[in-house]
Amino acid sequence: MAAFTAADVKALREKTGAGMMDAKKALEASNGDIEAAVDALRAKGLATAAKKSSRTAAEGLVGVAVAGTKGVAVEVNSETDFVAKNDKFQDFVRKVTEVALSEGSADVEALKAAGYPDGGTVAEKLTDNVATIGENQQVRRLKHVSVSDGVVVPYMHNAQATNLGKIGVLVALESTADKGVLEALGKQLAMHIAAAFPQALNADGLDAEVIERERKIAAEKAAESGKPAEVQAKMVDGAISKFAKENALLSQVFVMDNKTPISEVVAKAAKDAGAPIELKDYVRFQLGEGIEKEETDFAAEVAAAVAG
Repeated sequence: MAAFTAADVKALREKTGAGMMDAKKALEASNGDIEAAVDALRAKGLATAAKKSSRTAAEGLVGVAVAGTKGVAVEVNSETDFVAKNDKFQDFVRKVTEVALSEGSADVEALKAAGYPDGGTVAEKLTDNVATIGENQQVRRLKHVSVSDGVVVPYMHNAQATNLGKIGVLVALESTADKGVLEALGKQLAMHIAAAFPQALNADGLDAEVIERERKIAAEKAAESGKPAEVQAKMVDGAISKFAKENALLSQVFVMDNKTPISEVVAKAAKDAGAPIELKDYVRFQLGEGIEKEETDFAAEVAAAVAG
């Protein structure tokens, strides 16, 4: 019979912030001695890591890696930009990105379960980093791109180190054209993507919920015009068409000349190269996008800390 109860597990979790299974294992190892279990969790870094896991991590780094015709982008978050400049953190992001590429990890959970180059798993190394560096850190997302023949071109905007930075882009070009030509084209397209922030490769790929929201906004504006219903319907359709054109990569106007659609840029490059070129896919990861950052009162935090 176990030397501890479910209430003991609950008490240990509340005391340390550790996960349920970690708390249970610690109690098993200590034969139900809660204080010994606390010490064991602290020694492993699990207590502090779990407590920090509730804090918002919206800083960090995006990493990109390419090998042959495959590439991957990974975002790893930290609480502060200071940690993003830490050599240990940068080494972790770089190695995790390389693991994602070599393992072909389908999602974050698969990546965290994969082996880490220095031993253990990515998840275990992440926990160790949280305890060592002292901030919450999260492997947030990843995306792969690939071609059967052609190139995957990486680009990092605001790079803090090689293939590490704030905005990571990958461009996948399917073609038998000269690799040098494709690399040059891919770099230009990647710079455009970093600046123009397309939401999908083409209009069909735009999020249906986003389109519906834009349609409602357009409908409200059209209704305010007081024009006949059929005219309002055309106004709404026109607004959605404009939105799709401006937010789908292939129809966006190239930032280099402010007049040529990306589809035509690719077509011209193909004509010049004497071989078909298809912009097959892309990735654009901007650090922290979509994360709601907490607004903190630093003076209040200091006062609370002094008060004890």
